Amino acid sequence: MDFKLELVQVPVSDVDRAIAFYTEQAGFSLDHDHRVSDEIRFVQLTPPGSACSIALGTGLSDMQPGSVQGLQLVVEDAHAARAELADRGLEASEVQEFPWGSFVFFSDPDGNGWAVQGIRPNE
Repeated sequence: MDFKLELVQVPVSDVDRAIAFYTEQAGFSLDHDHRVSDEIRFVQLTPPGSACSIALGTGLSDMQPGSVQGLQLVVEDAHAARAELADRGLEASEVQEFPWGSFVFFSDPDGNGWAVQGIRPNE
């Protein structure tokens, strides 16, 4: 039996601001934006090429906005990924090199923390 991680909640304080950030600056696709009621709004966004999406909205969780840290995207080239994000106006760290890969870090407007890891080929 497969157990697939396909959706991770990301708590935000302003749903529309978060949608703009994730679509315009981070390059995610907006998959769903559904108002279930006046108290519940469900939004799903997916990074390019990913099988896992994020969910944000209102009435979905008791998590505090900005409390999610360590979300990680994996790319072939961290330098190219950083350049693409910067071209969209996203403020990201410089590329940091480690023995296990290259990393770029950024946060959404609420402070939820992301890492973009460029995997090094096995030597």
